[in-house]
Amino acid sequence: MVAEKEGLSPHKDRPPQLQEPLRHAKRTKKQVSDGFTIKAMMKDTVVKGPPAAGAFKERPTKPTAFRKFYERGDFPIALEHDTRGNKIAWKVEIEKLDYHHYLPLFFDGLCEMQFPYEFFARQGIHDMLEHGGNKILPVIPQLIIPIKINSGDGIDYSQQKRENIGDLIQETLEAFERYGGEDAYINIKYMVPTYQSCLLN
Repeated sequence: MVAEKEGLSPHKDRPPQLQEPLRHAKRTKKQVSDGFTIKAMMKDTVVKGPPAAGAFKERPTKPTAFRKFYERGDFPIALEHDTRGNKIAWKVEIEKLDYHHYLPLFFDGLCEMQFPYEFFARQGIHDMLEHGGNKILPVIPQLIIPIKINSGDGIDYSQQKRENIGDLIQETLEAFERYGGEDAYINIKYMVPTYQSCLLN
């Protein structure tokens, strides 16, 4: 007690090796750095890992023109419930539709995954190709971009009718060839060079 009052340290008599370490001694702090940088090679550096790639993160599809037109009521269609399931009730005759306007919009809707959009897009394409006849061939160039966009989305469409998007595209091109007139195959082959004829083979 007396030593403390006089300002003397109680450990003054100990040799320097046995004195307590200073409380304010400099501690080494680890640096966090990105990989493949100069800092990453420095001493006392922790390299942080890469960010999550998000490969399995659900990505919502962007709103399509098909959805916008459907929600505005621009399509002449309605949902009809049948004993065999749902089908499209067309408000006008399919043969009288403007195929240059409607068919590309329905193809744009192929990337939709929510009901009723995905149902209307698929069934609408099927109905229009079935009844289109010679109106289909002139529209083929407008369909290439929606087909390419929708074929690369990695979505498995096989839940509803045991089909996948590749089979749907093949079926569509075959329908173009069958009902598109005498030059249909040449036009399809020009736009899709890997296509093999369903009529010539």
